[in-house]
Amino acid sequence: MSVDPSMERPLCVGIGEVLWDLLPGGKSLGGAPINAAAHAAQLGARSAAVSGVGDDDEGREIVECLRALQVDAAAVRVVQGLPTGMVDVNLDETGVPTFSIRIPAAWDAIEMDAMLGRLARTADAVIFGSLAQRDRRSRKGIRQFLHALRPECLKVFDVNLRHPFYSAEIIRSSLELANVLKLNDAELPVLADSLGIAADETTQLHTIRERFDLDLVVYTRGDRGSRMVSAQRDESHPGYQVRVVDTVGAGDAFTAAVTIGLLRGLQLDSMQELANRVAAFVCSQPGAVPLLPEDVRREFYQSRTV
Repeated sequence: MSVDPSMERPLCVGIGEVLWDLLPGGKSLGGAPINAAAHAAQLGARSAAVSGVGDDDEGREIVECLRALQVDAAAVRVVQGLPTGMVDVNLDETGVPTFSIRIPAAWDAIEMDAMLGRLARTADAVIFGSLAQRDRRSRKGIRQFLHALRPECLKVFDVNLRHPFYSAEIIRSSLELANVLKLNDAELPVLADSLGIAADETTQLHTIRERFDLDLVVYTRGDRGSRMVSAQRDESHPGYQVRVVDTVGAGDAFTAAVTIGLLRGLQLDSMQELANRVAAFVCSQPGAVPLLPEDVRREFYQSRTV
């Protein structure tokens, strides 16, 4: 993985689902790769979204919302005949969500074209997941986009498992296309089982990294913090305790912080600490993409590089 610590405004692309999360308190912008791109914009990157919306008021509102978040929405296409994505979100007493994802949605029809080819050739990092690959059209479009990237582009697979919209084949082929994996403690057992790795957490994380020649495995553990595994290091962070409003988008914020941290060449311990701070703040706020505090963003940029 090639990093450039002098890179000031890398281009980070989120490709996949964009939708409205219908929370108990109202609707909020959703879709893991697009949320991550929006957080990356707050952390100083140039960000772009690749997805689809319906020819409806909800889709037009999403585009305006992305623009307000400083995310380039030129590659968010209006798809005729399909509605803008919607997800019903229920929160338990600790703020942890469960999702009911409506079918079909405009983000099921992401297709590669000349414009996306140009975007792929200029991207410094791409964040993608498994959910948007549920339909063969978007699965093909996403993989064509990934194959069009420059060799030095950072490819982050945020596995983001949503039952029943994944398969062992989607997981394996996505890992083969990535150089960074992000997953959580609920996803690791599923991933390990699909790959036939019956062992403890440490063995599972190291085996996945080695089997797919990943530069980094990023493992989040809710209120128990996180762990990052590379070829040289295996480090953990206890996380930060906050009053949780909801955890929607916290993992996406963590992914964004890691992505931009890698592009800037931050040391692993500094990157992990800051990613936990960003995610903890998101947990303390409603919705997936709250405005990050200035002190958090400033500290991110003052952190030491490798």
